[in-house]
Amino acid sequence: MEFIRYEEKGRVGIITLSREESLNALCTPMLREIDKLLDEIDTDEIRCLIITGAGKKAFAAGADIEEMSDMSPVESRKYSLYGNSLMRKIETYPIPVIAAVNGYCLGGACEMSLSCDFRICSDNAVFGQPEAGLGITPGWGGTQRMARAVGIAMAKQIMYTARNFKADEALRIGLVNSVHPQEELMDYALKLAEKISSNAPIAVRACKEASTRGISMDLDQACKIESDLFSSCIGTYDQRNAMKAFMNKEKYTDFQNR
Repeated sequence: MEFIRYEEKGRVGIITLSREESLNALCTPMLREIDKLLDEIDTDEIRCLIITGAGKKAFAAGADIEEMSDMSPVESRKYSLYGNSLMRKIETYPIPVIAAVNGYCLGGACEMSLSCDFRICSDNAVFGQPEAGLGITPGWGGTQRMARAVGIAMAKQIMYTARNFKADEALRIGLVNSVHPQEELMDYALKLAEKISSNAPIAVRACKEASTRGISMDLDQACKIESDLFSSCIGTYDQRNAMKAFMNKEKYTDFQNR
């Protein structure tokens, strides 16, 4: 892998966007490396993913503008469709994915963070969808996921003004879950991922699937999916043993993912 790094710490996988000389800009070869890696990760063993950026300046400055600048409309549509398919792959990935945003997170990078289950960030983080100032729209789901994250009116303001905003505002509007000193961000991300990984993997996956699919449905349909996924957890090895431990006033921690 030339443009990303991957490591595993226990049951947590860490993907690092690694084009530090260009603020980790998301070029197509980097996207393809991420795409391929997601297919190769053993999600039976790895229970949570973190995506972050190399260095202290950026999660990623955005999509590679130089790469986009000379595209034809046909080429740009293919580019957008591929980016959208990858963001959707992250969004529907079987295990939770946390964006640990360190520094700039603009344009396509903001869209990538929105495709993660949630975002935490450093106190120097800067977010934005600057596309309107470049003569385009967000093309990797930003017009849709930003509205789901912060509400339609705030999302429109963010996109129409094309302005950048800092970590404290991102927290205020609900774009991020928490803000941390930069030197503490990855430690917190790992603790959070390890906490998620300590729970029943089948149940966590079911929570993710129910909420990710249900958010775009009417409530009756969404609750039916929830009931189906709830019942799929019943009878599993982890459910039986965890509930047995609970009734014995014990805490069950040895989840086997079966």
